[in-house]
Amino acid sequence: MYVEWRRLQRTGLRRLQESYVPLFERTRTFRIYCSNVVPGLLQTPAYATALLGEITDFRQTPNDVMEAVAARMDRARVLREGDHRFAILVEEAVLRYCIGDAGVMAGQLGHLLSIMSLPAVSLGVVPFSASRHMWPLETFSIYDSAQAQVELLTAAVNVTAPSEIEQYARAFERLSEAAVYGATARTLIAKAIEALG
Repeated sequence: MYVEWRRLQRTGLRRLQESYVPLFERTRTFRIYCSNVVPGLLQTPAYATALLGEITDFRQTPNDVMEAVAARMDRARVLREGDHRFAILVEEAVLRYCIGDAGVMAGQLGHLLSIMSLPAVSLGVVPFSASRHMWPLETFSIYDSAQAQVELLTAAVNVTAPSEIEQYARAFERLSEAAVYGATARTLIAKAIEALG
């Protein structure tokens, strides 16, 4: 189903953040790929404030950024509670795009380093130098094998057809093969922090 963001966000961003809670609580395996921003579940309050503030301004929605950030942070408890597994991939560009100021980015990148130690989280970075068999895609998330959500500029697309979910799963697998993990991913994050000056 294709739903425009302006419809989903017409009353602000908080309600949309809260609407994901049931899906997140029932999902056991999350596969998340982001090519443009740090995934919402991994965002710090400062990064989320900067990003959601820009979204509010761009889409001209009611400004409830502080409430939306609080809802997003509350939603992230699934990282530490319950029986969930998270396979998360980001393009190296995500580490370099400056959302907020340098202090916000340094805090966010440091947070990624700490998140990597959580037993339920696998964080991979697809380096600029990777030999790829899958081009960079739009941000998408796969919830178990029941649903995929794709984020476009103007809309969220919820995919439930098994053949389409399978294509996203295949793309995620190929992107995973190009990613680096562990110490190598930590090095890329540390270099991005150093580059902030």
